[in-house]
Amino acid sequence: MNLANKLTIIRVLLIPVFLFALFFKEIPANYLIALAIFALASATDALDGKIARKYNMITDFGKFLDPLADKALVMAAIVAFVELGFVTSIPVIIILTREFMVTSLRLVANKTGGKVIAAGFMGKLKTAFTMIAIVIILMLQGLVDIGIAIPFSVYLIDTILIWIATVLTAISGIQYLWDYRSFIDPKK
Repeated sequence: MNLANKLTIIRVLLIPVFLFALFFKEIPANYLIALAIFALASATDALDGKIARKYNMITDFGKFLDPLADKALVMAAIVAFVELGFVTSIPVIIILTREFMVTSLRLVANKTGGKVIAAGFMGKLKTAFTMIAIVIILMLQGLVDIGIAIPFSVYLIDTILIWIATVLTAISGIQYLWDYRSFIDPKK
């Protein structure tokens, strides 16, 4: 297994560590610790891609696992945010629906046409923005949690960020459906 794929696997393994830090309130500044873990996991996303391209380590395994690792990390965070009351469930349901749809499309394309669908520009933009939004949400919630007064509504900022991520997610999902519509032809 090459280095790029190992970094992707590390991202997956950091998910339960992130969730533990996020929900274990007995740890002082647990949201900020969760933020650091999430940021580290997110950094592996950028790093594994650069390494794979620079050293010609692009594999079908990596093209398949990398977007799944991103989805698992992001879904873990946003579902946890609903439970913690940081955001409402409606944008999260939209995001999850798109993620399941695109993952299903990838599986069908691979099974029926032997095609591995790599992340496109809009998918990468959606992922990058969503990860940045999660970092900001964790940072703001972490600052409030340790007693730092924020001069604006943290909930409003969280809501705006999650809805921007939702719109980007929906747009990229529509683009994937359009670009790979031949794999979902009801006549087949």
